[in-house]
Amino acid sequence: MIILPGNCIIYMIGTNQPLADRMRPKDLDGYIGQQHLVGERSILRASLESGNIPSFILWGPPGVGKTTLARIIANRLNRPFYPLSAVHSGVKDVRETIEKAKQQRFFNTPSPILFIDEIHRFNKSQQDSLLSSVEQGIVTLIGATTENPSFEVISPLLSRCQVYVLKPLGKEELTVILNNALQQDFFLKELKIKVVETEALFRLSGGDARKLMNILELVINTLSASHPEEIVLTDLNVQEIIQEKIALYDKDGEQHYDIISAFIKSIRGSDPNAAVYWLARMVEGGEDPKFIARRMVILAAEDIGLSNPNALLLATACFEAVNLIGWPESRIILSEAAIYLATSPKSNSSYLAIDGAIALVKETGDLAVPLNIRNASTALMKELGYGNGYKYAHDYAGNFTLEDFLPKEILNKVLYTPQDNQREKEIRSRLSALWKEKYNY
Repeated sequence: MIILPGNCIIYMIGTNQPLADRMRPKDLDGYIGQQHLVGERSILRASLESGNIPSFILWGPPGVGKTTLARIIANRLNRPFYPLSAVHSGVKDVRETIEKAKQQRFFNTPSPILFIDEIHRFNKSQQDSLLSSVEQGIVTLIGATTENPSFEVISPLLSRCQVYVLKPLGKEELTVILNNALQQDFFLKELKIKVVETEALFRLSGGDARKLMNILELVINTLSASHPEEIVLTDLNVQEIIQEKIALYDKDGEQHYDIISAFIKSIRGSDPNAAVYWLARMVEGGEDPKFIARRMVILAAEDIGLSNPNALLLATACFEAVNLIGWPESRIILSEAAIYLATSPKSNSSYLAIDGAIALVKETGDLAVPLNIRNASTALMKELGYGNGYKYAHDYAGNFTLEDFLPKEILNKVLYTPQDNQREKEIRSRLSALWKEKYNY
């Protein structure tokens, strides 16, 4: 139902369809963004114009047009389109779909398109079931993923697919999408909507077109209930409505980055209570447990490091156990790991050391390796002094002797600085005893 000025009521059919779905483009002319893939003279457009596309994987954040692009490609090439979601489908569904695809093929007709959303959620056996059909050309596979396919897609399948990276949508692209919705949607164009500010809309959408449409629809529905004569969109009312109405966590990824950020910062801040709370939000929201475990592996090295080297071992074991055990039992493993990491002493000395070393390399360039630690693998190299004067540490008391290992230009440069925790105090004491004034620990 639409309420127009003057209390005129118009009843509409089909308004249960979400705005994001109503505004989904049907062809490349209406597709916004990703011009590096679909713009003039781009690689994917060239493949489309030739009518011969390879199997490929679309990798990018939520709401940037992966599913839409797959549908547009199928329509443009006039091929049968079989969509599957890795969240809800198994090996049986894949095999049944491939069998349908076989029946669709006659002589030299092009392969049907098999689209698998969230392909990173398929396990190894499910991905293996795709291999022969892709290799034989029974189907052209288009996969969509928000995770790095190098880690989540098995090597044999990845080697048979191109990988195309999709970028978050920028302000200009979001503006076009917003204006298209207000001007073209059969429901919204009948309302009197005044857009005063867009900063909150765009900031909350985070480059996600689907999220932008969901927020816009929610805000308009809320405002139209109290002000049907004119709906005014400002940063303030958008912010207030979203804070009041939006779900705690959306399993489709709408608060994906905010929640994982809160989780990581709680662990870094040594608060096990907050860490478990944010973990529960992700668990209840349907977050991929492997994503959570992977982030804890990174945190163990970045934020705990040498203050407790066992943290990285436990986080890695957590990731492996989550893959082995599955859901819902994995929630217990994730909880144990999160609490252990949160209650561990913290140090980012390894993180600072490698970033400092990289900055030094960029500043000083390719400094020569000192002759004494070069590998003298030929007679000529020995004549040139390679390895000359090298002191084999195990030939000396305590398996140590003073030696120069850095280029002469940065001979006494300190890149690793032990921090103030029990483990690294011991490291500092040992390094100070070994190197004395050389590194000034």
